[in-house]
Amino acid sequence: MVKKLSTLSASAAVLVTALTAALASAPASASAPAETPSTTAVASTAVSGSLDNARIAAHFDLASGRTPENIALAPGGDAYVTFAAGRQVAKVSRDGTTTRILATLPKPADGGVHTPVLGFPLTVGITRAHDGTLYFLYATGTSDLTGVWRLRPGGRPERIAALPADGLPNGLALDARGRTLYVTDSVLGTIWRVPTTGGTATAWSTAPELASTGFLGANGLKVHNGAVWAGNLDRGTVVRIPVLPDGHAGRARIRATGLPGIDDFAFTGHGDRLLATLNGTSQVALVQPDGSHSIVLTRADGLQNPTSVALRGRTVYVTSAAYVTAQDPNLLLARLND
Repeated sequence: MVKKLSTLSASAAVLVTALTAALASAPASASAPAETPSTTAVASTAVSGSLDNARIAAHFDLASGRTPENIALAPGGDAYVTFAAGRQVAKVSRDGTTTRILATLPKPADGGVHTPVLGFPLTVGITRAHDGTLYFLYATGTSDLTGVWRLRPGGRPERIAALPADGLPNGLALDARGRTLYVTDSVLGTIWRVPTTGGTATAWSTAPELASTGFLGANGLKVHNGAVWAGNLDRGTVVRIPVLPDGHAGRARIRATGLPGIDDFAFTGHGDRLLATLNGTSQVALVQPDGSHSIVLTRADGLQNPTSVALRGRTVYVTSAAYVTAQDPNLLLARLND
């Protein structure tokens, strides 16, 4: 049940309502904890031994719309995050003590009320190029703002590619070798392809496995081992689509199931093992290459509707937006043991 709605901005409240309705039917894991964590210190209670030393490194202000939706890491350990309800891109210091707003996106003329499904404008997926350029997504329901945006170091945000206003761009991944950005559209069930230089977006895949069943379909996105991988929030699946030699999409295949409310994921190394955030149940799952999975972080570790995950070495970064718990949006760090 949603709590403390009075502390939320209007846009965050809309998101809470939408997510509560969509995720209420998600099956709860037998390992889901009943205890609410402290907002200052949290002991690790991971179900398996694959992750440990979980701690909250940063807390964010829910009332200001600082609901972290996606994350990209810098070489030194700093993290770049998008604050969905705040329409912002921010940099969080390695130790979590400092959060600096780098950009606030313009509010659409209609306030974003026509943004599909959610009804408010939001910044979503983010990725970082080797030269420090940030690429991120903005969904507004308007043709003048919805699309792929770029922020160069010391520069100002600029839109480099338009995306359909009747869609919801969500996940973003960079293929640096091909100088290509891939974008999931959670409403249109599409993966778009955009040059890093900007220009026209092309529909790279519209495979049925990307479609929603009523709320949000294709969501988190990664380029890995010659393929584009996407999570489907509604279906609880991970889909792999090979990149063919000519650059076109190959046949989509489901690689994992039983992950209700999967929002984002990240690979743990060169193989196909990955960590996935399960938004509705406030869990992180470790998914093996054969599709089996175990729960390695839970709400008792500090998760509050986790939205994204990233790894640098053995350090795991997990953002939680508290969309439904409405308690403590945060950045959690943990250590991967194997």
